[in-house]
Amino acid sequence: MPTPVRPRNDPRLYDDLAEQWWQPNGAFVMLHWLARARAALIPPATRAGAVLVDIGCGGGVMAPHLAGKGYRHVGVDFTGSALRQAAAHGVTVVQGDATALPLADGCADVVAAGELFEHVPDLSAAVREACRVLRPGGLLVADTVNATWAARLVAVWLGERIPGGAPPGIHDPALFVPPKRLIAECARHGVALQVRGIRPAVGSMLRWLLRRQGEVPMVATRSTAVLYQAWGVRRPWQETVKEAG
Repeated sequence: MPTPVRPRNDPRLYDDLAEQWWQPNGAFVMLHWLARARAALIPPATRAGAVLVDIGCGGGVMAPHLAGKGYRHVGVDFTGSALRQAAAHGVTVVQGDATALPLADGCADVVAAGELFEHVPDLSAAVREACRVLRPGGLLVADTVNATWAARLVAVWLGERIPGGAPPGIHDPALFVPPKRLIAECARHGVALQVRGIRPAVGSMLRWLLRRQGEVPMVATRSTAVLYQAWGVRRPWQETVKEAG
């Protein structure tokens, strides 16, 4: 059966592409590259029973890169077909909406939000929830797409036309996130973010396009014009309340 035509950013696209999550040349291959780079920002757990909450976990592509770091990997996603694959890769799965997480306040030592914020119509609510479930002193890590014409060109016009790029229709450019806005939203909830640009290593990407083999490293760059990473620690609860007051 042909794949149905969906509106941009339609969650049903993930059901249509459910078998692609772990295919080496599948539609989500770049998410594996980004997951490795995201996991590199996460230090080993410093206490027994540490929890990492992976919001928008998809098929669980962070799981191999967290092995040995000492976290219980809890993945939250709206899409049941993705969660079934995440569970098969050792993730403790929870079905839920990123803007209303079914998790307790302060339950996470680390919150990861990989390629999530550019898919959420209510960014403020998604950031609030990510920070709410993060304990004081816990680490938030994220990566997302900037709201620039360069990002539209690379992530949508070009990215949807080349192997290893974004699946067609997966992004709605109207939801792309300027770094300044993400920084401001997190600051309201006591998380001071640092940001840096990130992109595929050019030589590796060209080789992958020719051979469709291997993994492409994501490398840091000064420019945040297309993709960027963000990370920050949640301040103690008392400090956040004092500033809000």
